[in-house]
Amino acid sequence: MRRIVKNRRTLATTSLRRDALAVLEAGLRAIDTRRAVRAAFRLRGPRLRIAGRSWDLSAYDHVYVVGIGKAAYDAASELDRLLGRRIDGGIVLDVKSGPLRRMTSIAGTHPLPSLANMRATGEIVALLKQVDSKDLVIAVVSGGGSALLCWPHGMKGEALASVTDALLKKGADITEINTVRKHLSEIQGGQFARMAYPAAVIGLLFSDVPGDDPGTIASGPTVRDTTTVDDAARVLAKHDILRVCRMPDCQLRETPKDRVFFSKVANFVLMSNRVALRAMEAEARRLGYATRIRSRELAGEARDAGRMLAGLPRRGEMVLAAGETTVTVRGKGKGGRNQEVALGALPHVADDALVLSCASDGIDNTPVAGAIADAATRRRAAAKGLDAAKALADNASFAFFRAAGQQIVTGKTGANVSDLMIAARAKAKKKK
Repeated sequence: MRRIVKNRRTLATTSLRRDALAVLEAGLRAIDTRRAVRAAFRLRGPRLRIAGRSWDLSAYDHVYVVGIGKAAYDAASELDRLLGRRIDGGIVLDVKSGPLRRMTSIAGTHPLPSLANMRATGEIVALLKQVDSKDLVIAVVSGGGSALLCWPHGMKGEALASVTDALLKKGADITEINTVRKHLSEIQGGQFARMAYPAAVIGLLFSDVPGDDPGTIASGPTVRDTTTVDDAARVLAKHDILRVCRMPDCQLRETPKDRVFFSKVANFVLMSNRVALRAMEAEARRLGYATRIRSRELAGEARDAGRMLAGLPRRGEMVLAAGETTVTVRGKGKGGRNQEVALGALPHVADDALVLSCASDGIDNTPVAGAIADAATRRRAAAKGLDAAKALADNASFAFFRAAGQQIVTGKTGANVSDLMIAARAKAKKKK
């Protein structure tokens, strides 16, 4: 079986590490995007069934697929295989691209919007504007789509990137960031559904957000938005974004509230971190550990989350968590949420324990997925003359763990269900 953690052999230097990496592998394997699409679809002749709902594909003049986010390419590839010639075209915008028979695959940028993303989004907008009541649009919506799907309202793409970057550096959480994005967009916050109306829309959602709120996943392009312009303005004011970005104002736009635009939309959440945690828990128990799920919605400062996780596990226990922490950037270093979780945990983790944090998409704001913190990491860091406190103050977790050789490498996984974390303590040694 192909291993997802590519450097597992290098990292698995203790029995506790081997077990923790096996548990992480189980979680990553369980959220396979292609498998999720196969499990959701029931196709008999021209009739498609998903979760008790059905559509007669022969009743539509055209069937299009539009995919956005870090699970978009893998999902579209599986749809290509399942539906074949029933697909009349489409556009798939992901952080990676590849061959598709019936759709155009485009690679965009993340976590900030870009001109490339705007060009690809323009093609999606053009497609949506041509569909009518006799067409069906299958929309794959996944984490990362908020930055990839970029069609700003009342501002240039560079200004939108500046606002997004400022929110990220200020430590705004994903709900706050996506609230602002929805009201600075011509396609998010339900605008996708408005453009596609009166065509039928099937939304296949892959959640990477706390609580699996469909309206927050990729800023809810196919979902009727419950936030308002006032909500977005409050987020901008809270984090002083206009001053930081040196902008006089933001032309916030209200999202469509008329239910008619959503009357032919059916959204389905196909995947979330609940699936990953369930698989991780089963594997940990199989390996003989007591288990505890700390949270599916872990939030707050990454370094604080790391310190908290370090103090949780009892002997022979694996504490599991998932969520999306934040990093308030104070220094000039480079890193990601997961590496900062591990760096925050490093001084506090017991000698017979570890803390592991991994981005389920394999991209922790860097080419790596995360890192491991334990006594072995401390020894490697000391041997290299690395200062964990200094690295944390400079937000330089990437350079620290790269030099220590303790980064988790998976490559782009094609899935995205938030971050996965393990705090584990070794089992008691058996008496002879």
